[in-house]
Amino acid sequence: MNKNYNLIYLSIILLLTLTRCESNSSPKSKSVTTDSASVSKYIIPEAGGFEGNIDGKAITLYTLKNKNGAEAAITNYGGRLVSLLVPDRKQKLTDVVLGYDSLKSYQKKGEPYFGAIIGRYGNRIAKGKFVLDGKSYQLQVNDGTNTLHGGADGFYSKVWTAKKTDAQTLELSYLAKDNEAGYPGNLTVKVTYKLTDDNALMISYSAVTDKTTIVNLTNHAYFNLNGAGNQTITDHLLTIEADAYTPVDKTLIPTGKIEKVSGTPFDFTKPTLIGERINDKNEQLEYGKGYDHNFVLRSGSGLRKAATVMSPKTGIAMEVLTTEPGIQFYSGNFLTGKDQDGKGKVSYAHRSAFCLETQHFPDAPNQPSFPATVLKPGKVYQTTTVYKFSALK
Repeated sequence: MNKNYNLIYLSIILLLTLTRCESNSSPKSKSVTTDSASVSKYIIPEAGGFEGNIDGKAITLYTLKNKNGAEAAITNYGGRLVSLLVPDRKQKLTDVVLGYDSLKSYQKKGEPYFGAIIGRYGNRIAKGKFVLDGKSYQLQVNDGTNTLHGGADGFYSKVWTAKKTDAQTLELSYLAKDNEAGYPGNLTVKVTYKLTDDNALMISYSAVTDKTTIVNLTNHAYFNLNGAGNQTITDHLLTIEADAYTPVDKTLIPTGKIEKVSGTPFDFTKPTLIGERINDKNEQLEYGKGYDHNFVLRSGSGLRKAATVMSPKTGIAMEVLTTEPGIQFYSGNFLTGKDQDGKGKVSYAHRSAFCLETQHFPDAPNQPSFPATVLKPGKVYQTTTVYKFSALK
């Protein structure tokens, strides 16, 4: 982030008051035991740990650490990013990713994909149906009438083969078999997490198939730059490098249209508080119960900036760079209520985290005008996303 951009942010902070944003509270702290360290973890309280086996496969929590002391904790269950500690303006390490402190919690029905690798197809596919090479396919339906994040048997629930190649790099691999969750082709997937010395978490994805299929991989990390456990993200300043977005119907399936963000609550072309217009009377916001929409990133080749977020409270800024054409902004529209087992209240607060999921567009297999997500034998699916952190003084 250059000096001019910093000045823009600081000027906005001085001009805006945060009284309209939701109140904060101090997060609780627990210790998570990993393969190499004990990480101070601001998390949703839950007893337990990560050691265990699923179908005879061992579950482990791996820690990556760079020369600046930043740390990332990742479990091979779902390839989930469990915590990410980066320095704030006072050089205090702050966990900016929401997660649980036990394997058991990630396995609960209704768990919202915390930190997971999402596949075989991220986001939604209408009615779980698509046609490929003249053949119709029916996927698992797990979101009303639609398929969401790969279905009920998605990559988020798989045990990945893990290899820590050095102190800052973790390689994960998985073979999704033909017809798993309804998708065609044996798909060999590799995802690499790398924590760089400039406090960036780089996620590289690759995949090959033996049969024509569809692929759209992403990561579902929930961020709060105030610190995981803080009750709001509506005080964060957000910029999205997009002049258009894909509006949705009431089931959150894109209509097929691409509309300009100018003059709408979806205009984040300049730094804007997430909470600035989130409660505006707007049909699209009503459908998503806030923001839950795909933004069409400005065209460009290679790795390019997609979004920037900054917390005035901690000074932590996050740049998102990607090779993907779209990004899903989800404003963490959680509603406090009974958990899936009906035993008590859920532990997270309304809009206490946000997601910026780099991706191809939702329902692209059924939308000919959207960028294609088809992968053929002999071709390699490759994409990279970077979450880069800095701290404003």
